[in-house]
Amino acid sequence: MSRFFAASSESESDTEVSEDEIPLKAQPVPTYVVSDEEEDEKRVVKSAKEKRYEEMQETIRQMRNHKKIKDVTNVLKSFEELMPAYNKALPVIQKEDNGVTPRFFLRALAELEDFVNELWELGNEYRKNSMSKNNAKSLATLRQKLKKALKEFEVDLQKFRDTADLEDEEPEQTKAETESESEDEEIEVAAVKEPKAKVKPAKLEDEDSESDYWPSESDSEDSISSEEDETKYINIREKFLKKNTQEEEERKKREKKEKKDKEKEKKRLKQQEEAHEELEGQGDWEVVRGGVPMPIKPKMFDKNAEITVESVLKKLNEIVSARGKKGTNKAEMVDMLQELLEIAEANNLGPGVSVKVRLSLVAAIFDYSTKVSDAMKVEHWDKLLVTVDQLIKMLDKHDDITLNEQITEENEQFGSSPYKIRGCILTVVERLDAEFIKILKDLDCHSNEYVIRLSDENRVIKLIDEVTSYVEKQHEKSADICRAYILKMDHIYYKIDMKALDETTKEPTSLNTMDRLCKFICGKDNTDRLRQRAVLYQIYHLSLHNRWFAARNLMLMSHLQETIQHSDPPTQILYNRTMVQLGMCAFRYGSIKDAHNALLDIQSGGRAKELLAQGLLMTRQMDRTQEQEKLEKQRQVPFHMQINLELLECVYLVSAMLIEIPYMAAHESDARRRMISKSFHHQLKMSERQAVIGPPESMREHVVAAAKAMRNGNWEACRNYLINDKMNTKVWSLFKQGDVRPTLVRKIQEETMRTYLFTFSKVYDSFSVQRLSQMFQLELRDVHSIVSKMIIREELMASLDEPTQSVVMHRTEPSRLQSYSLQLADRLLSLVENNERIPEIKQGGRIPMQQGYRDRPYQRREDGKGGAWPGRGDRERTRRGVYAE
Repeated sequence: MSRFFAASSESESDTEVSEDEIPLKAQPVPTYVVSDEEEDEKRVVKSAKEKRYEEMQETIRQMRNHKKIKDVTNVLKSFEELMPAYNKALPVIQKEDNGVTPRFFLRALAELEDFVNELWELGNEYRKNSMSKNNAKSLATLRQKLKKALKEFEVDLQKFRDTADLEDEEPEQTKAETESESEDEEIEVAAVKEPKAKVKPAKLEDEDSESDYWPSESDSEDSISSEEDETKYINIREKFLKKNTQEEEERKKREKKEKKDKEKEKKRLKQQEEAHEELEGQGDWEVVRGGVPMPIKPKMFDKNAEITVESVLKKLNEIVSARGKKGTNKAEMVDMLQELLEIAEANNLGPGVSVKVRLSLVAAIFDYSTKVSDAMKVEHWDKLLVTVDQLIKMLDKHDDITLNEQITEENEQFGSSPYKIRGCILTVVERLDAEFIKILKDLDCHSNEYVIRLSDENRVIKLIDEVTSYVEKQHEKSADICRAYILKMDHIYYKIDMKALDETTKEPTSLNTMDRLCKFICGKDNTDRLRQRAVLYQIYHLSLHNRWFAARNLMLMSHLQETIQHSDPPTQILYNRTMVQLGMCAFRYGSIKDAHNALLDIQSGGRAKELLAQGLLMTRQMDRTQEQEKLEKQRQVPFHMQINLELLECVYLVSAMLIEIPYMAAHESDARRRMISKSFHHQLKMSERQAVIGPPESMREHVVAAAKAMRNGNWEACRNYLINDKMNTKVWSLFKQGDVRPTLVRKIQEETMRTYLFTFSKVYDSFSVQRLSQMFQLELRDVHSIVSKMIIREELMASLDEPTQSVVMHRTEPSRLQSYSLQLADRLLSLVENNERIPEIKQGGRIPMQQGYRDRPYQRREDGKGGAWPGRGDRERTRRGVYAE
């Protein structure tokens, strides 16, 4: 044996080889001392990917530990460390994993999102009472940062959540085996890293082969020494050479996964065989072969049981009693009620039992959505529509069924006619209509799915018509009929009936229907809310069909503008929508001032989107709590009912331009000139601040350019800025009620002529009426009418000379220079008065002079303190310097 393997007594006493580790035909072999270099730890070579992943996994582990104790502050810190770690590992991920986001990172993000949502849904009270101030503040910060970060991984997270349950589910036994295996691996790794630990010799493929490197003394010694030598040689080689262990690790993982799959399959087949043996004698049961074993559904009744009204009602009460309890399977409850309904109809138990079971089935379908704000799923919605339709048809078919909320459970009668059942079909249809609105609001308004769901409105309207006719036929009290009529008006008032646009038509239109329903509700209903909504529906519908005078008169007679602030928020939103539609109707008719007055309150504050319930403003997000934001989102109007905001703003700005520009020209030198439209002035100021003004592109720029052209008296340029291909596509083509452009051109001509007269009345001595008619392309009688109105209203100081057909100006108004001189004189007078008050203010004992003090006598203060009201004597003494320091 070589002297390289010199024996050491110390190593013999410290290390011992167990009998289990000694191979057959081998005796205990002492370990030997090697050189210092071989005593060093085994060097582990890691790739860049492993390093980055280990850094991310360590941060995720810390974050999970903080989540267990709900330490949100440290969770936030861990999250802020995790995202830079991911960005640091991103080049490696893109290079080696083809840009696929690691699954453990997606799992951490999903768990963190669920954790934050769970804490946030507990509400403000929980955060105030159960969380510290730092944790509550950190939760809000973490929610915002996480929401911003998740946008990048939205698609990957959705895929992960779809497959998380399938891939992550493992039996408890398998998980325990996995944990034990991972612990064994950790122990083996630790044993390799320990420098003085004993390493079990590797088992070579050919144990009986002799070594070619060392001489042998005996067969046993040769085998042992060769194993030790080759093992040591391999370890030394692995110590100083890099090796790629990734393929080997993947192979081991695949083998483990295959082994687990085989064990799962064996266990599943064994369970199937046991279940088959248990159910072998029962012919009614069916064993599902392959796939996930389905839960066995209990039978409703025994095979030979007698199906009667009492037994069905008893089973119905058993099913319904579980409604709302914790752990109740809602889908199973719906299936059981559906099966019970089929059993009742198969045994001909009468329409009373069928109606009762259907009412319970509808209530169970409504229970699918646990939260008020959550929309119903499509499959549940379709099932609900079918069930309610069958219920209404059955009630309409059987006149002997009385369905009323006033009937108590003791007085219900199902066995024989007349049937008496507790319930209200009108409430069911109202709830169905509300669910339909929630489904539309939950969808993307620009998707095809929204169009498909919107087609269900015809089915909803049909159900409302059927329940309306049923309520009318049953001669119910007027309050129920009014509720049905309001439901019907809610689906009519915002739609244009093309036949109703023709005022000469004699066919029945939606205007006749709305008028009849509105009159009935206003005459029969005792609640203010239904009457207000009915009147607003009627005004909206009239305005939509260009009935300007009828809509205006109804609004003025109803006095809704005086009491609307006391109504509920949905009614106030409807009032805002009605005023907007009324203003646009006035604009189409040509009543510019009425249009401006109707739209002023909505457009003045820049909150048109919020006031019309068509979205939330981001600028006011900090002023709202989460509960207020949720309520406002629930009040939003579906997309197909919304009013075009760009069209609304354009109508308002054009109306303001036609009023404001002539007023500015008439009061150009008036210092006390009032501002009619703040938003219009804001647009003018923004345009004036620009250093270079190019051709207009947006709708606002077109209106501002038209206003500047009108100020100069150029009506053709003003018309071209407002009426062109771009504006026609964006704005004017959206009016389905007719072409508004001829009326707009006429108003531009008239107001531009008024502006021209106001601007140049100080320059010219007279204007020729014929010349004005040629300049603005108006008829002589129209020019004569406009000028006469201006003279009568004292807007223009002039007179009409009939023989010469001219407008003669009167020089009674001061010129611009005179007006500026008067303003300068007033300011100098105020400056003199302020200088006179300076000495008295320094003395500290006198009250500042007020305007008009020269006309008042000298007076003492009533309390006798300080000075006195300044009179003429004080003013003279002030001038002589008596009070001066």
